[in-house]
Amino acid sequence: GQRQRVALARAVVREPNVFLMDEPLSNLDAKLRNQTRLELVELWRRLETTFIYVTHDQVEAMTMGTRIAVMN
Repeated sequence: GQRQRVALARAVVREPNVFLMDEPLSNLDAKLRNQTRLELVELWRRLETTFIYVTHDQVEAMTMGTRIAVMN
């Protein structure tokens, strides 16, 4: 989880208009995944910017997303 946090911090410093995350929680254990998911939602609310979050996990999509696109 530490690598993900460092990478995200580096991105936040640049103040981008959009964040693109491709399965950032896939390598974390369940407990850390849940904690990090909550931290990402809080960060999204504080930054008030767009996050595009790619995941195969339906739970992540439904708990984090305000808009969901299903792609085949």
